[in-house]
Amino acid sequence: MKRAAAGREHGVPVFKLYGERTAWPTPDLLHCESIPERSHLHDWEISLHRHMDLGQLLYVQGGRAILDVEGEIREIEEPSIQVVPPMSVHGFRFSHDIAGYVVTLAMPLFDWLQDSLADAAPSLLQAGCYPVGEDKAWVDLLCERINHEYAVPAPGRDFLLRSLIGALASWVGRRQLERRAKQWRPERGQLHVAAFSRLVEQHYREHWAVVEYAQALAITSAQLNNVSRRFLGQSALEHLHQRLLLEAKRNLVYTTMTVAQISDLLGFSEVAYFSRFFRRLEGVSPREFRQRQSHYARDAV
Repeated sequence: MKRAAAGREHGVPVFKLYGERTAWPTPDLLHCESIPERSHLHDWEISLHRHMDLGQLLYVQGGRAILDVEGEIREIEEPSIQVVPPMSVHGFRFSHDIAGYVVTLAMPLFDWLQDSLADAAPSLLQAGCYPVGEDKAWVDLLCERINHEYAVPAPGRDFLLRSLIGALASWVGRRQLERRAKQWRPERGQLHVAAFSRLVEQHYREHWAVVEYAQALAITSAQLNNVSRRFLGQSALEHLHQRLLLEAKRNLVYTTMTVAQISDLLGFSEVAYFSRFFRRLEGVSPREFRQRQSHYARDAV
């Protein structure tokens, strides 16, 4: 594994996923696909970009990869897992025989892992590359199961996906501790965004105004919007709305609650207001979204 430093480029685009500027594409808190599935569409090269509010675990299972994460370039020729923290600039170049997986984590799942992993949590906040070595068979199986469970809807899917990604993140955390990595010092804006995201997880059902989040962070609303746009690619209010929308989708897909019950759970004063909110952001009503997802699940089985 070879490493080198590289200069940054100005005007780095912000994507939700590779080349996608639209909202998070599924009601799941993670997205999994094989490396060839996406990279062959881009001539095996993913240009420098950063994600709004997503972290990634890239598993190079076979073949050769050149990974640029925050200006540090690694040439990978052995099975390895690369951690790509949220908001970091990164780009990849792969050989045509590349094999492996990309697991992308939405911020709510990322925060849950941070809380659950305790002393191993810093591994997901610091970019790093970890050869799998003798653990290859186990990591292969783990990533293959994540990919399979993600692709095929089944009972208990959400719980099992959390368990599998928790196991993979724990493995990464242990490798980092073994390496005795230096302490990561994020810049102030990243600290504000991380604290903002944690507050959103605690209060999004209460429909806090942006000014309330800013006051809790001891900054102005303008400062909060500035760091939100810089690191998340959207205003603070847009981030709040996307979090509410994501939870609405998850309840429509994974529970049997009525639309009225979901509206009440998410803190809306009236179900009509919730339905208008959902349609404005998603383009369909909550009921239409639930029906569409039910058809998708039946077709996928």
